[in-house]
Amino acid sequence: MEFQVLENGGVCSAKGYRAAGVTAGLKVSGQPDLAMVVSDAPAVVAAAFTSNLFAAAPVEWDRKIVRGELPVRAIVVNSGVANACTGTQGAQDARAMAAYTAEKIGCLPEEVLVSSTGVIGRQLPMDVIRHGIDLATEALSADASQDAARAIMTTDTVEKRVAVSLEIGGKTVTIGAMTKGAGMIAPQMVLCNNRPKQATMLAYFTTDAKISRTALQEALSRALGCSFNRIVVDGDTSTNDTMVVLANGLAENAEIHRETPELDAFAAALEYCAQTLAKAMVMDGEGVSKFVELRVFGAMDDASARQIAEAIARSPLCKTAWYGEDPNWGRILCAAGYSKVPLKPTQVDLDFDDVPVVRSGLAAPGSSEAQMAAVLKKRSFQVRLCVGAGPGRCVLWTCDLTHDYVKINADYHT
Repeated sequence: MEFQVLENGGVCSAKGYRAAGVTAGLKVSGQPDLAMVVSDAPAVVAAAFTSNLFAAAPVEWDRKIVRGELPVRAIVVNSGVANACTGTQGAQDARAMAAYTAEKIGCLPEEVLVSSTGVIGRQLPMDVIRHGIDLATEALSADASQDAARAIMTTDTVEKRVAVSLEIGGKTVTIGAMTKGAGMIAPQMVLCNNRPKQATMLAYFTTDAKISRTALQEALSRALGCSFNRIVVDGDTSTNDTMVVLANGLAENAEIHRETPELDAFAAALEYCAQTLAKAMVMDGEGVSKFVELRVFGAMDDASARQIAEAIARSPLCKTAWYGEDPNWGRILCAAGYSKVPLKPTQVDLDFDDVPVVRSGLAAPGSSEAQMAAVLKKRSFQVRLCVGAGPGRCVLWTCDLTHDYVKINADYHT
C-alpha cells in the first residue's frame, strides 16, 4: 500500500496532537531546551529503550509506564541535562517531571512519559524544569512540530522530523515523528512491553491510527530493526536512548490487529519514517562529512554479517580513511578479519559503489586508486563487502570520523 509524504511534517501532523518547544533555561546558549507533546485522547503506547546498564532515570520511569495498563497522554523532554547516573534523586526528579506535567494537563503521572538528554551525572534543576513545563503548557499548539523538534536538540545542527499519511479501511491515517541525535550514536534498543524484558538518540512517533497494543509493538519492532538499530556514528550506546510510538485512534479506522493485513501497510509507513530519521541522524552526526552505506553479505547468517559490519563501522582507522578520502581498503579487510566471524580471505570481494576494489582477497585487477578515491570524495557512497556464499547479510548506515568530532566532544562537558 502506498503512502504520501507530508510537507513540514512532525509530531503534530496526526489528529489530536499538540506540542510545544520552549526555552526553560537549561542551556547556557539560551536555545530552546524543553519540549512537550500532548495527545487530546488517551493513546496506546509502544516503546524501546537503551540496552546500556547505566540506564538514565527517565528511561527507568518510562519502562514502568509502558509495562503498565494505562494509556499515555503526554511526553515531556528536556535537553541539556541527561538525568543519568543521578541515583535516588534522579529517579525522584523524573517522577516529579511527570507529576508536574500531569497536574498541568489534567491526567495521572503514570500517563506521562519523560525523557532527558545532555550531560551525564548532573542533577536536574527542578525549578527550571517546572518553569519550562509552565511555559510549554501555555504554548501547546497543533502547529508546533518544528518548535518541539528544535527543543530536543543537543549537538544536532538541524531538527529532524517527518510525516506520512495512508488509507486504511477507507480512513486517512497519519504518522508524524521527530528525533534528535548526533553523537553517542550506536543504538541497541530493546522493545519494552507489558511483559518484563530486558548524546543520545530520542525518537517520538505519533499516529491517529486505531491499533491494538500488540500490533503497535509489532510495528515498532519491525521499524526499529531496520532503522535506528542499524546506525553507527561513533560506536557509543547512550544511557538515554528512547523510541516511543503513541496511537490515539482518532482516525477512526477499524482497529488494526496483528492478524489483520492492514498491519503490514501501517508498519511499512512507520518503517519509512524511522529510516528517514535514522539516516538524517547519521548525515547530521557530530563533525560528519561522509555518509556511508555499509553492506555485508555472503556470511553464514545475518548475525555474522552484522558482527562484521559493526567491526568496520566502529573502526577509527576505517572512519578516518573515509574522512581523508583515502582508498586504504586494507583497513576494511582488517576490521572484517578481527570481527571474530569465521571467513576465508580468498572468498572476500570489496567494492566502493560500482568500483571493484578487492577480488578473492587481493587487489582487484584493472581498478586504480584514482577511481576508488573519486568515490570517496562523494558526500555519500556505498561500501559492499562479500565474505562468501552464505545467505547472511546486513546493512548499516555509518560515517567518517573528523577533527570536528574530536573538538565537539573534547569541549562538550565544559
